[in-house]
Amino acid sequence: MESLRIALAQINPTVGDIPYNQTRIAHAICQAQAWHVDVVVMPELAITGYPPEDLLLKCSFVEANHKALAHLAVLAQGLIAVVGFVDRDASGKLYNAAAVLWNGRHVATYHKRCLPNYGVFDERRYFHPGQDPLIIPWGHWRLGIAICEDLWEEFPCHDLASSGAQLILGLSASPYHAGKALLRQRLFATRAQRNAVAIASCNLIGGQDELVFDGASFIIDRRGRVLAQGAQFREDFVLADVKVQQAGTLRSTHRNVSRRIRVDGKRASQNFSRPVLYRWSHKRMEHLEEIYAALTLGLCDYVRKNHFETAVLGISGGIDSALTACIAVDALGADHVVGLIMPSRFSSQATQKDARRLASALGIRSKRISIEPLFQAYEKLTRQLMRDLFPLAPSVQDRLANATGITEQNIQARIRGNLLMALSNQFGYLVLTTGNKSEMATGYTTLYGDMAGGFAVIKDVPKTLVYQLARFRNPHGPGSIIPESVFVRAPTAELAANQTDQQTLPPYPVLDRILKAYVEQDLSLRDIVREDRTDPQTVRRVIRMVDRSEYKRRQGPPGIKITPKAFGKDRRMPITNRYQET
Repeated sequence: MESLRIALAQINPTVGDIPYNQTRIAHAICQAQAWHVDVVVMPELAITGYPPEDLLLKCSFVEANHKALAHLAVLAQGLIAVVGFVDRDASGKLYNAAAVLWNGRHVATYHKRCLPNYGVFDERRYFHPGQDPLIIPWGHWRLGIAICEDLWEEFPCHDLASSGAQLILGLSASPYHAGKALLRQRLFATRAQRNAVAIASCNLIGGQDELVFDGASFIIDRRGRVLAQGAQFREDFVLADVKVQQAGTLRSTHRNVSRRIRVDGKRASQNFSRPVLYRWSHKRMEHLEEIYAALTLGLCDYVRKNHFETAVLGISGGIDSALTACIAVDALGADHVVGLIMPSRFSSQATQKDARRLASALGIRSKRISIEPLFQAYEKLTRQLMRDLFPLAPSVQDRLANATGITEQNIQARIRGNLLMALSNQFGYLVLTTGNKSEMATGYTTLYGDMAGGFAVIKDVPKTLVYQLARFRNPHGPGSIIPESVFVRAPTAELAANQTDQQTLPPYPVLDRILKAYVEQDLSLRDIVREDRTDPQTVRRVIRMVDRSEYKRRQGPPGIKITPKAFGKDRRMPITNRYQET
């Protein structure tokens, strides 16, 4: 056996910023040349960023990506560079493609064969599927090319192995959800074992709107053993010397099963004494650590890539705003986070004290401003409006006698949203909302109030997980950031006297189990009752709350996906919908 030096350039491109992405790829090629690498692999659609969505409908965008590829080809000297890009044929069809660059030329192109069209993926809207595998001869080796979903499906890997590939080079843009890195590595290891091929998979990292890409690129041998593994949630350059058997007779009996491109020339190792590689793989993060890292990177990249500098949020003294503030400081730095403490007549001294302690411990700029004068003005104006419109309606008069009804509660939330948006308008701050998945699912939120903002950091984090992440982030002892009272206090919106969340919602452990079953697993009411042994009336009530709140979620800001099925691109339900399970 002889070894082949492989590099995986795990980079963080920005969708649409083709000049920047081109620079990152060029730097990776130069880095690979410094290590005397034989093959360097970039992520899927590295030139355009992923997913480019309807930018693909702009001819100028596709043309700019082709021009960038031509410039990159010139740099590929002494090695093979495999770069993800958008290809367009003579008829105008688009393909999710990989370019093989060598000796200053673009020598071959592979078109992705399996186009995902589920969950957050919508590739069939834009791309046509490729038809053939691609084998690249390089010295004694035969290298197969695959793009992301090609390796999640079984037949493309089998086709490449049958065509004589000893090593599959995978370009990937696999969005994160909790536990996916381990799932991906185990699946690809199974592919390697069953087909007796090594696999080098280079995955994207970075945040893109709702999606986060976690990297964790890896190189595994034909027995499924990990030779090298990249870091999670940061750029990395993964290197390994892969030992593969010299190619013999091709095993394929199918016609046109592969296009064979002759790549001549000496390998880098024949001209230079290569630097010695030491076996090194980054340790995979634990469950809470990786979720927290995903939220931090997702927020950091959303702010950075959209040219914001500072974020502002309301700090209530509750667990949701505390966790959001911690993530914001870790993502942006304390100097780029502003907190507003906005008590009303229903805000307790305890929550206000905790809000001040949190802001002080994080070292952020903060300001306390009572919304009571504005609340009283709103109350007066709203009551007069209702009396003028409905002077004789008894139901309206009864409502006006209740000073803490839903109207008055929502007015408080909307006053706070207005103040936060005023800072955004005046100073260009990005407003962070603090609602969690449990609240968003059930509609326990105020439209144009606590939902008003530019980015919903914990939108896909269930309430029970909010507490776990806050515990993970909070150091023990005197150095605690989040006061212990925040953890033990009953969750409350403090929009009415003695209000708690559980007056409206089931206990959060029960609620989150129902939501996971209904929203993420698509289980029926009957299946949820049978598997969870929860009261049918409770399950029915939760399902009704979820279904009736779709109109709210559709108007909310984007948030970071960390579960297998998030609201938004993952779960697309009609707003007008009369279907009810019986």
